[in-house]
This record gives sequence, C-alpha cells and structure tokens, in this order.
Amino acid sequence: MSSPASIVVNKKARHDYFLEDRYEAGIELQGWEVKSLRAGRVQLVDSYVIIKNNQAFLLGALITPLPTVSTHFEPEPRRTRRLLLHREELNKLIGAVERKGYTLLALALYWKRGLCKVEVGLAKGKQAHDKRDSERDRDWQRERSRLLKRH
Repeated sequence: MSSPASIVVNKKARHDYFLEDRYEAGIELQGWEVKSLRAGRVQLVDSYVIIKNNQAFLLGALITPLPTVSTHFEPEPRRTRRLLLHREELNKLIGAVERKGYTLLALALYWKRGLCKVEVGLAKGKQAHDKRDSERDRDWQRERSRLLKRH
C-alpha cells in the first residue's frame, strides 16, 4: 500500500482553531476537477464542511479549472461538493456540531490508492490570546531546539 500523496494542506486551520479530531472522507468530483487536482490547482483556505440532510458537504474549496476544459462545459470552481463518510462517523459529527458547537474544516486533500481523500477536522475556534499563546509556544520550541543543537 502506498502512502498518501498530499495535494494541498490548509495551514490557516491549524492557526485559527484547536483541532480535536480528524476524519478521512471521500469526495465526489467531476472529471475536470480531478485533472485540476492532479495539476495542484486547488485552495482550501476558506473552506469548511456543513452537514445537511444527514450528508456532509464541502463548501468554499476553490478548484481552478485547467484552460483545456471543454468549450461546451461551464466549470464551477467553488461549487458545493459532497463528502463520503461512514454513517457512524456522520452521526458523531452531527452530534458534535449541533450539541457541542464544533466547526468542521477541510484540513488537507491527498491521493490515497488513486482516490482523492479529504481530511476533515473537528475544531473549536481560537480567541486572539489563544493564537498568541500558540505562537509563543512554537517560538519557544524553535528556540529550545536551536539551543540544544549548539550544545
């Protein structure tokens, strides 16, 4: 089994949210979207996941069409895409989002055995002081590793 090949990672999500749990989901794509993903023409910065009618949907992900997309087809770069999750996972996510006030985010897109997968994160928003704390901790870890390297 080959290891997953990363397409894109949402770094802003790790900065703006506390990530509690992660899930792997399949994604329904059209042909032109798969080609654009293979070319790396995707952004997850403002994307998030909603649950509607007991199904998960990815909103706000930008997949830029290649210039070679057919002339008689009008691609929609920010269309809503359905995510494929197991029923138990969906039930857990529905409970967390509705009762506990969590947010669902797309953390990464990657290839796994020829299929495109989305890493969905269950997250709670950070306040400004939380962001400063994590930045301070990260800087301290970096400085500490530098100091330990010298000695």
